[in-house]
Amino acid sequence: MTNLEKNRKAKHAVVDEIREKLERTKSVVLVDARGLTVEQDTTLRKSMRKVGGIDYKVYKNSMINFAIEGTAFEGLKTYLAGPTAVAFSYDDATAAAAAISKQLKGMPNLEFKASAIEGEIYDAAKTKAIADIPSKDVLISKLLGSFKSPLSSFARVINAVAEEKAKSE
Repeated sequence: MTNLEKNRKAKHAVVDEIREKLERTKSVVLVDARGLTVEQDTTLRKSMRKVGGIDYKVYKNSMINFAIEGTAFEGLKTYLAGPTAVAFSYDDATAAAAAISKQLKGMPNLEFKASAIEGEIYDAAKTKAIADIPSKDVLISKLLGSFKSPLSSFARVINAVAEEKAKSE
């Protein structure tokens, strides 16, 4: 096998790897991580591992280009310029964007490029806005908490009425 054949085989393996991840993911976030130190990159990767369900890797734009061709993520092609790191979020559609957003303050060289979340393509500004939305679990907890509060108040009123009635008898 010649070097050219080995190189093609390696490139096909990378494209297949990206496609496999695209088939499983709920969202893809593209970032420009140019200028990050090794320590900052390690911190970013650790933060994503803590969240779980996120895959973060740097790929060549040409490999991403081939992988997204003909998929719902094809709209990301216009954002593939310069070094690109990709975060795939498998469980929560906004988890990768949120994890990256938390690191932006301490890493001025880290920038959103774009994202594809549940079939929609968003530019950097919209990706940042989406990242600031609380997760689905947090929103559900807040909703249930808002239901619980009036019910608790109602239960206390009923209990007070019952106690007053018991005292008067």
